Amino acid sequence: MSYEVRSLNEECGVFGIWGHANASQVAYFGLHALQHRGQEGAGIVSNNQGVLKGYRDLGLLTDVFRFPETLKKLTGNAAIGHVRYATTGTGEVNNIQPFLFRFFDGDFALAHNGNLINAKTLRRQVEKKGGIFHSNSDTEILMHLIRRSEQSTFKERLKEALNQVKGGFAYLLLTETAMYAALDPNAFRPLAIGQMKSGAYVIASETCALDTVGANFVRDVEPGELIEITNDGMTIDRFTKETTYSICSMEYIYFARPDSNIKGINVHSARKNMGKNLALECPIEADMVIGVPNSSLSAASGYAEMSGIPYEMGLVKNQYVARTFIQPTQELREEGVRMKLSAVRGVVEGKRIILVDDSIVRGTTCKRIVKLLKDAGAKEVHVRISAPPLKYPCFYGIDIETKKELIAASLSNEEIRETIHADSLEFLSEEGLIQSIGLNFDAPYSGLCMAYFNGDYPTDLYDYEENLSN
Repeated sequence: MSYEVRSLNEECGVFGIWGHANASQVAYFGLHALQHRGQEGAGIVSNNQGVLKGYRDLGLLTDVFRFPETLKKLTGNAAIGHVRYATTGTGEVNNIQPFLFRFFDGDFALAHNGNLINAKTLRRQVEKKGGIFHSNSDTEILMHLIRRSEQSTFKERLKEALNQVKGGFAYLLLTETAMYAALDPNAFRPLAIGQMKSGAYVIASETCALDTVGANFVRDVEPGELIEITNDGMTIDRFTKETTYSICSMEYIYFARPDSNIKGINVHSARKNMGKNLALECPIEADMVIGVPNSSLSAASGYAEMSGIPYEMGLVKNQYVARTFIQPTQELREEGVRMKLSAVRGVVEGKRIILVDDSIVRGTTCKRIVKLLKDAGAKEVHVRISAPPLKYPCFYGIDIETKKELIAASLSNEEIRETIHADSLEFLSEEGLIQSIGLNFDAPYSGLCMAYFNGDYPTDLYDYEENLSN
């Protein structure tokens, strides 16, 4: 769901292409497929025979780039792009990526999806040694570390820098002669490689972007890997061997597009399985199943299929709400629910409803949706959540960093039910979620990060340790 309604936001989406005559235009289309991952700003940097040129600004991709006029200035056969939602740094143009750095020995562009959990410490260390930052985004730190490295080659300097940053990161780095991709040792955020019929290589946050530009999926970037792409082809390297899969379970639950695949698992199929397991774990007698558009529709269809209760379109999403309705305060965002969603009275009136949603964060949005349905005449509203209760903050790239923002951290299920005025409330179990997604890595939770539900963080928390008590 969009920013008007949702209470959680992913950080960013990245897209890179090497070896295409109209690279910036391909990057534009790729970023369009990733727009759900960031709506605060967008940017593209192109490489034209070693000359890097970029453009970035606040707003949606279509606001920033007037297609094709703006892109005509970004010529070249390679480009990287970025769509941003801020978890670190404020919403200013200086924080919009890709960052473009110009040094005496060459130009570099850098884009990042994720969140560094030792950024404050590293920034202080760099500043004490005279480093000057031009943004308050944690992305800029990597370039400072690269420049301060004393290793003999750029690639070795990059590896050394990657081993100093901690947390969740998927980096794209464009130089005059190469494009690099790097993924953190836990693979918190997804990153996929594709290839077009022309031979051009594409790297993107989600496979749906590969499909959009007509690229065939080649492989996922693995945790701890460093991918180098030049005119000679692709080289697979790694900056560390100390890796453990901890893929963000939120990607499967609601961040990624349903037509994307993450580690071979289709997102829609995983969500549908969540709904099926939810129906087995939390059955209730009702007349119909309704999903909250858009990310909960797959889970709702799975619940209906497993329970045998008809699936109906009881909520309609207004696709044409102007972006000016995206308001800066929580109160105004909550009021936006009525602009974004409408209950279909002719469907829900007098009926017992099972309302399937993907999460309850603060509880305010769910409360308003329950009210929408009851105001439209629903006899009962039974809320079913296709994920476990969110009780702990995320520090790897989601905009929830304190417990006080999470209603399940302080209230019981029954207290939450009373707060949202539902007739019943149940959540999918951790075991049900893991089984629904179906990963099978030799790692805790089969390779998923489940810290948001149980507090079992897969890494040290460094600068964020104190946030667990807040």
